[in-house]
Amino acid sequence: MAKVLISLPDELLERLDGEAERRAETRSGFIREAVSRELGWPDERTIEAALERGRGALATLSLDSAAAIRTTRDELDERDRRR
Repeated sequence: MAKVLISLPDELLERLDGEAERRAETRSGFIREAVSRELGWPDERTIEAALERGRGALATLSLDSAAAIRTTRDELDERDRRR
């Protein structure tokens, strides 16, 4: 991960540090999240929530690969018999 050096007015730095402390985050973590939000990148919580929704959707599917292969094979066999 790259490191950067930025200049901030003292008052802004105090506000930043106060808010980071209130959220129990590091200064770097707070800035990283703020920049990601400003640039429109999803934050870690948004990504994790999307992954959970996907896992939930997959959990409801019946993914029996043997049955899928059997069905495809039977369909192809039936098609071949009609030729």
